[in-house]
Amino acid sequence: YDLSPRDCQRKWFAEQLELAKQLGYPVVLHIREAFGDCMDILHAHRDGLRGVMHCYSGSVETAFECLDLGLKFSFGGAVTFKNAKKPVEVVQKLPLDSIMLETDCPYMAPVPFRGKRCDSRMIPYTAEAAALVRGTDTQTILEQTCRNGEALFGIRAAAASRR
Repeated sequence: YDLSPRDCQRKWFAEQLELAKQLGYPVVLHIREAFGDCMDILHAHRDGLRGVMHCYSGSVETAFECLDLGLKFSFGGAVTFKNAKKPVEVVQKLPLDSIMLETDCPYMAPVPFRGKRCDSRMIPYTAEAAALVRGTDTQTILEQTCRNGEALFGIRAAAASRR
């Protein structure tokens, strides 16, 4: 939303990227209708950049550009929507080790819960849709996307306690 001047938004976006790099934290980016400006800034701050494109809704081409910058991708219930062509195509074409699943709670519940409050119990429906377009099984998607999230966010204790 344009609730503040664009030059101000660009400045603080760049500052936040730099702060995350200094602190060693991954960034979580939700970019909608601003890929031009954001991609310019991400390219300018690419050294040491690490993070995830949350609720990714861009093109396959932009996804591969982001992948080259060191970013991962997170998808929610939108991959189950009949009209969501871009996210489905991106899930299909990206390497599996670059994909994570999310709820975007309380929004974007997957089919058959569309329009209801989304929560983590619904992730298997998103995983099932991702597995279908990738030609694999749901369990493979669930396990790999979990490992991807653990790796990105440095979550090791949870992984160890599950095994």
